[in-house]
Formats: sequence, C-alpha cells, structure tokens
Amino acid sequence: MKPFAYTRATDQQTAIGAVAREQTAKFIAGGTNLVDLMKEGVEQPDRLVDITRLELVRIEERPDGALQLGALARNADTANHPLVRQRYPLLAQALLAGASPQLRNMATNGGNLLQRTRCYYFYDVALPCNKRQPGSGCGALEGYNRIHAILGASVQCIAVHPSDMCVALAALDAVIQVEGSQGARSIPIGEFHRLPGDTPQTDTNLQRDELITAIDLPAAAAVFAPHSYYLKVRDRASYAFALVSVAAAFELDGDTIRQARVALGGVAHKPWRAPEAEKILTGARAGEETYRKAAEAALQGARGYEHNEFKIEITKRAIVRALTTAGGKL
Repeated sequence: MKPFAYTRATDQQTAIGAVAREQTAKFIAGGTNLVDLMKEGVEQPDRLVDITRLELVRIEERPDGALQLGALARNADTANHPLVRQRYPLLAQALLAGASPQLRNMATNGGNLLQRTRCYYFYDVALPCNKRQPGSGCGALEGYNRIHAILGASVQCIAVHPSDMCVALAALDAVIQVEGSQGARSIPIGEFHRLPGDTPQTDTNLQRDELITAIDLPAAAAVFAPHSYYLKVRDRASYAFALVSVAAAFELDGDTIRQARVALGGVAHKPWRAPEAEKILTGARAGEETYRKAAEAALQGARGYEHNEFKIEITKRAIVRALTTAGGKL
C-alpha cells in the first residue's frame, strides 16, 4: 500500500477544505471499500481525511415527514431503526441482504453510495480497465464477463454497480444531501450515479470535494410499506454480491395497482430504475400476467455478453417473483 498522510476532521468545513486543497485526498469513514482498493493499488490517495467524528449519524424525521438518514449512520443501525423498518422496509431488507454483519457494523450510508464496482478487471491492476485507467481498454468485453452489465453499458465499460442499498433508494426516490466548497445542494438518487458512456472512470455526479451529509427518504414513499420486497439473486446465500436484484414496491386499491416502483441491481453501471415496467403495472390488476408483461418491458434493449446471457432471463423471473412476493395475499 502506498504511504499516505492522515487528517482527522473535527467539523464539515475542515473536512471539505482538506480535500479541496489536495488533489488526491479522499474522505474515509468505515473504509470497507476504500481500504480494499488501496491494498490492491487501485486507489492511491496521498491523504485520507477521517470524517467519523462529524455529527452526521442521526436518523430523524424532518418537518415535512421525510426520514433523514445521517451519512455516517452505520448500515446496521439504519436497517434496524424502527422508523426505517416501519415506513421503508424495502430499504431495511436491502441493507440486511447487502453484506455480512461485521461489514454492516462498519459501513456507513454515505460510503455505501460511493461503492466502486467489483469487476475483476477493475481490481487487478495488471489487466486493462478503462474505469481504473482511461484508454487502456475494457478487459471484460472479450474476457470473463459473467457478473457484468446487460443494461446501460458502453464499449468503454460493462461493469455493474455493487450496492444493494442504492437499488432500494432508487425505488424509494431518495434524495442525497451534499455539501462542498461551493455550498450545499440536493441530488435525486436517479441523478447521483452515472452510466459509463465515454467516461467510465467517473462513477457519480459529485464534485471532488463534496461531502455526503444525509439521505432523505420522502414521506410519500412510505405508502409502499405494505407491499414491497427486495429480492437478491446470488451464487451463495451467505455474503455475496448480487448477480441480479430487484426492489419492487406498489400501492394497491383492492387488486388494482395505483402506483408501482421497480429498480434493478447487478445489471447496470448504476442502480437501474425500470419506468417501462412501472407504466405497465400502474392501473393494472395485480397478478402474474401483469408482472410478466412488466418484466418483459423492463428488459427491452438488454444485451448479454458471452458469459452473462443468462442474466436476461433470470432478471425477468426475479422481477415476477419480487412483485408476487410484494403483493402477498390479495
């Protein structure tokens, strides 16, 4: 691991200033992803700015009824918070599916948003990877691509985003609160992460010195609590990243779907919202026929590669299963 300097920030402005002044400085909290990347030589910051002492751990209701999750609240505490479990069980399920208990006890909400891909070619500095080294090529395109994207990819990168939490946040229309040297701003979850395009090295629309301070869950999304489910398909039941995941939620009026949310994980460079599926579900009668139509719509335009063609069919089946489970007994 490359030697680095260490700064412990005592307030947000100190932390932001430290990163703004030094081009290769990075924030660190739980470190469950960043430290791994530093060990592998993928990330090589000259300075780490420790933000774990900042007052960003609260989970509390806002005056407008939204639930605000502090960026430094641990994933375990978030998943087990009474208001999260009551109003947004989809998020609690995703967090509990997302990692081992040890990791959940260390990982923070803000850090979860910033996870980098687990693509084999990204992690191995001896192999070509446009995300790690722009212009070097994408080794996965002609290599072993079993875990890679089937939606939203480009010739520059077919890696997938690894987070489970972010898939649930996409379905819940979460809003990310950030602060940087130019002030504070709010970023809707759908605009936070980026597709690879020609710049796969840029994962998010954050500015380099912007610090995530909170995640807001809108009050309106609590209407999905009775009929929501997070399904994760993986190679083993213990800690593993998703081959495919589905965050499904809808509001029912009798057996008619008033509104629906479907988001997918493990299939794209960012959490993938499926508006085509939601359009088919809205106003339709809940049931397998409707769910199958929605699944087909969600996967229109999907493209598999040599080793991951199976993902297309598995994703369709996972959508049907997640929606069926979310519906429960109608």
